Amino acid sequence: MMQVTKFHPEKTLKFILPKTSGRNSTGHITARHIGGRSKRFYRMIDFKRDKLDVSGNVMAIEYDPNRNVDIALVYYKDGDKRYILTPLGLSVGDTVISGRDVETKTGNSMPLSAVPVGTSIHNIELTKGRGGQIVRGAGTMATVLAKEGRFVHVKLPSGEVRKIMGDCFATVGQLGNIDVKSTPLGKAGRARNFGSRPKVRGTAQHPGSHPHGGGEGRSGEGMHAKTPWGKLARGVKTRKKRKFSNRYILTRRK
Repeated sequence: MMQVTKFHPEKTLKFILPKTSGRNSTGHITARHIGGRSKRFYRMIDFKRDKLDVSGNVMAIEYDPNRNVDIALVYYKDGDKRYILTPLGLSVGDTVISGRDVETKTGNSMPLSAVPVGTSIHNIELTKGRGGQIVRGAGTMATVLAKEGRFVHVKLPSGEVRKIMGDCFATVGQLGNIDVKSTPLGKAGRARNFGSRPKVRGTAQHPGSHPHGGGEGRSGEGMHAKTPWGKLARGVKTRKKRKFSNRYILTRRK
């Protein structure tokens, strides 16, 4: 884990994150087992990296309670301040820049067409100008495999190989905090602070509450795994067969 050097977020780049507790605008629970998390500020992250050809210095590495990767506070030469995701190897004092003709260095952002084949990247755009949408979790990275006309072939962390337009931006490097998934919570209270409430097994519930419920003593599911609403829970493909983006997938994951 990288050394965190600043413990209070930049005032101009934060706002209070409202709690929804898994409820939608009508008050109904649409995502179960969510609620009771600690109060926190949301840090505004620069996923677009659209400040082109203006270099910035990394002034601090901070913990972000809203994601599993640390964030870096960057001061640009024109006085602007922005947060970016912290790639592995980026430290305080380093310089980062975004542009079409910049050095292929960790933390720099550039179009996929300018990234050399074999380079590790993260925070990848799927639509030009929309900002990075994929490969944003701790320890993740994608790899540029080939270039074909307007498209670039990118191997994603799942193993899927996908065609992405060459004018979409991506950031060079692998994201840090690699060990986050192997770090134990330590106590139940830490999960509650994250906003995760207890989950009851279907086999331990009443038969009116769950298809797996009921039976004398400890009984198994007795059927294929189902959701509380009776839908099949495992082994069913949920991706649409005629999804528009199928044409961009060269190799499916798994």
